[in-house]
This record gives sequence, structure tokens and C-alpha cells, in this order.
Amino acid sequence: MTAGVTAAATASESTSGGPAPRTPAQQHLTDFLAHLTHERRLAVNTVSSYARDITALIQLAGASPLDTLQVHQIRRYAAQLHARGLDGRSIARMLSAWRGFYRYLARDRGFGANPCLGIRAPKAVKRLPHALSPDESSRLLAMDDDSALALRDKAMFELFYSSGLRLSELTSLAPDDIDSADGTVRVTGKGGKTRVVPVGRQALAAVNAWLAPRGEIASQGETALFVNRNGGRLGPRAVQLRLKQWAIKSGLDASVHPHMLRHSFASHVLQSSGDLRAVQEMLGHASISSTQVYTQLDFQHLAKVYDQAHPRAKRKTKS
Repeated sequence: MTAGVTAAATASESTSGGPAPRTPAQQHLTDFLAHLTHERRLAVNTVSSYARDITALIQLAGASPLDTLQVHQIRRYAAQLHARGLDGRSIARMLSAWRGFYRYLARDRGFGANPCLGIRAPKAVKRLPHALSPDESSRLLAMDDDSALALRDKAMFELFYSSGLRLSELTSLAPDDIDSADGTVRVTGKGGKTRVVPVGRQALAAVNAWLAPRGEIASQGETALFVNRNGGRLGPRAVQLRLKQWAIKSGLDASVHPHMLRHSFASHVLQSSGDLRAVQEMLGHASISSTQVYTQLDFQHLAKVYDQAHPRAKRKTKS
């Protein structure tokens, strides 16, 4: 049973601990999550998010069958969520999940009109992502430690900042994903989509410096590029903790986290190049409404923009 389906089943259990009788709405949700998992092959975390959001709809609807809900009811549910303190961004995500759920129900369960169409969430307060300055990024990456774990950390953080990787993308890398000859890394992002992203000289040098001690530490058969001291794959939480420790050692705020390096990558390349489409491509953003206008860019153009714009790509490594 998947995490998303498990979440739906847990939500339907009675307070006594035993499974409650499954309602039609709960059965629809279970089927929808199975569709997302096995047919659309969405990530576990994405399916779990759908499970939470649609469970909230079912709870708001109460005794009202899903096929009887009208636009005014959905609008009222959104208002109730807003009154409970949910921000516009969270409500927009919920409405998107609800719309997708009803599209599925219309296609596979014979439901009529989608009552979630045309409903807008309250305007969200725009929060600018926190990013390090180029000088702060350089301080963080100026590690003066040649121990095995320090070499690993430097390789990880250089890759974060060099290529704008997500935390899950970095921890899923294998050594073969790095192509030193081409100066690229092959990344598997959200939804299992693969993209090829440029890697700067210093990041490549840091990765190559890590490969030798990795071979001595990694357990037999371990395929992860980044491993822990016991030889197994390094987990996301461990990466976060190591980055926080290095930030403190570098005199930076302890709130530095992996996604901040991704934001820094995007911010610094965009400031230097002004090429939003290239940044979009390298980040591997999903094709949502705000990004649908951008076209696929030729990889050579991406590499050119990267080499000209990224602060770490401009600097030669010391011999």
C-alpha cells in the first residue's frame, strides 16, 4: 500500500482504532490515489499531498455526496479554510488537487460538471525566496578541510550551488550521473523527469576529489554518489544538518538550507544573464501555468548562458 493510500485509509479509521465503514467518497479517494501512483507514477510525497488535500474536501463536505457539490459550496469551503488561517498559496494548492480529483471522477466515475472550475484562492502574500549573496556563497564553499567527509560535503554543496539541484535530486545521484568530459550532471527530478544540467569547473573538481575516498567508504554494491560514514546512501536530513554545520563554521546564519543554495543559483544566474527561460530549464520546473510560455531551449544555449553567467563557472580552480 502506498503512502498516499495509507494516508487515506488512516483518515477513515474510527476513534476506536478499527477501520470505519468506507464511504463512497473515501473509496473514490482510494481509487484516485491508486491512479496517481500506478498510472501517472507520481512521487510518493506528491500522492500524500493529494491525499491530505482531498481528505480535507471530504471532511468539509460532510454528509454531502461529492457528485452533488456546487460551485458556491466549494467557494464556501475555500473561505472556511482561509478563516482557519490557511494562506492563499495553500488554498490554491488544495483547489488544484480538488480540480484534478473531479476530472478523474468525471472521466472514470461518470461525474458531471467540475464544481472547482473558475474558483480562485485568496491572493497569497508573495515571499521572496532567501538567497545567499555571491560573497556568502564563496565563504560557504571555501572549505579548508581535506578529510573524507569534508570532501564529500564540499562536493555536495558545490553541486547544489553550481547546478541548482533539489535536495532529493542530489541524494539520488549516482557516480555515473556526472559526466566530467561534458561538464554535465544527469538529474531525475519531480515526476521521474530527467534533465541534463551544466556543472561548473569547481563543482566537477570537488566531485572528482570526493570519488577516491568514496570508493573506500561506500559499501559493496552501493550506487549512491554521496554516502555516509557507514557506507550507505546519505539521507536528506543528514545533508541538511551538514550544511547547517558548515554555514556556522563559515560565519553564516544557521538557517542556511539546501533549497537556499538552489535559490542562490537561480538568483545569481538570472541577475547576470537576464535569461529567465534558461534558468527555468536548468531548474527543471514543472510545466505549470506561469511557466507554460517558455519554450524548450537548445542545450548548447543553456551551457553558454551558464558559462557566461554563473559566478562559480567563471573562476578557474587552483592548480
